[in-house]
Amino acid sequence: MSTSTAPADCPQGWCCEGACHGARLDSLLTPEARWLWEQFAARADKRGESSMTAGTTMITAPQGAGQRAAVLGLIGTRILAPGERCKIRLDELTRRLQRHGARLTPGAVAAHAVGRPLGSLADQRARQAARIAGLRLLRARLGADLPGHAPVRPSDEGWEELHHTGRVARILQHPDPEELLRRAAEVLRLLPVRGLVDRRVLAHRVTGDPHGLEAGTDLAGLVLAEAALAGVTSIGMPVRTAWSRLRVALDSLSGGLLSVGVHPEGWGVPARHPCVLLPYTLTEATWPRPNREEDCWVFVTENPSITAAALALPRDVPVRLLCTVGTPSAVDIDALARLADSGWRIAVRADFDAAGLALVRAVLQRVPAAEAWRMTAADYTASLHPSPFEPGALDLDRLGDTPWDRPLGAAMRECGRPAYEEGLLDQLLADLHQGYPSAHAPSCSRPGQGSACDDRSRPACCQ
Repeated sequence: MSTSTAPADCPQGWCCEGACHGARLDSLLTPEARWLWEQFAARADKRGESSMTAGTTMITAPQGAGQRAAVLGLIGTRILAPGERCKIRLDELTRRLQRHGARLTPGAVAAHAVGRPLGSLADQRARQAARIAGLRLLRARLGADLPGHAPVRPSDEGWEELHHTGRVARILQHPDPEELLRRAAEVLRLLPVRGLVDRRVLAHRVTGDPHGLEAGTDLAGLVLAEAALAGVTSIGMPVRTAWSRLRVALDSLSGGLLSVGVHPEGWGVPARHPCVLLPYTLTEATWPRPNREEDCWVFVTENPSITAAALALPRDVPVRLLCTVGTPSAVDIDALARLADSGWRIAVRADFDAAGLALVRAVLQRVPAAEAWRMTAADYTASLHPSPFEPGALDLDRLGDTPWDRPLGAAMRECGRPAYEEGLLDQLLADLHQGYPSAHAPSCSRPGQGSACDDRSRPACCQ
């Protein structure tokens, strides 16, 4: 047996607190025996033990015959079978090892085999658990300190969801997790209750950097995650829409509503001239009230192709059409609500897909007097293309319900295909031409007349 002592690169306390000094390790640290010490090291790391001199532990024999034979005499008097599990008494193993060195322990030999102190991973996990608990308490305190009108208030219950989605791990990877939580709380504190704030201005106020809340930053991700937990936004919502729900404008001079025949009070726009009502304009807009003799509608669609087709209607047809050009922002929907408050009736529709149904739900929720326009199960069936090339599939998990027409949701799930506004183009143009949805006859407030107008008595706006 070799009489070599501890390696020269193992000074006092390197990995075994000096237990290796004067010991003969060569015969214990053979490549064939390494499997045994690696299993001991794994247990030591898991349990935070460094010496492993008491109790028992289970080992699993490797496949190699030479590996199993290499530990004969240390763990027993017979060679284990491949894959056999065996319980080892650590006090007995310690006595056998101390024949090679008076202070040797299973943990000391395992530490030399893997080249590091044992139990460090358990210590690291304990430190991380304490850090996470501290961050959780800090987040709860910051949430409690937010003003009562704050639209998003982190709750302690939401912490587990942040952990489940990996957001806590992202927080821990930040150079200063505590400061990240404080800055996120400051963003939530500065969210407006009314009006809009530019995201770059908000970011500069909180971080000193106008780009501090851009996509991909830890701060933006945490703020939007908190908003989703609070139910103000939802997971998977488009970023622009999510920020708009928080009344944060990515750019108040882009986006908005494409308009034909619907303009803020005091505007002078040539007839049938399309224009874009920017978020800045929509926030400040005051809408004119319809004439008492009129009972006309404002139509809302999702796709600009419908607007383009409406421009070809006869010039004397008073089209009133707003197009969201995709998912509307909170500013857009607020503008529709104020339009309805001014006396206009809102008819809204969109594509028959998850995003389209979400659009209609959002408008109907914010504008209770609005009505879904040609958004029934029959309309869905009629708008399906008879022979689509590479037909898409509906995202059934995000489809949601259709409270304005229960059969619609069932029909869409059964078919599994999206359908688009362009599939009903002729019907939509017919409604725009007559000035009201096909399911409604225009009412008339003229004294002495009934609730429905015939062609002779119809108000000028509806002719």
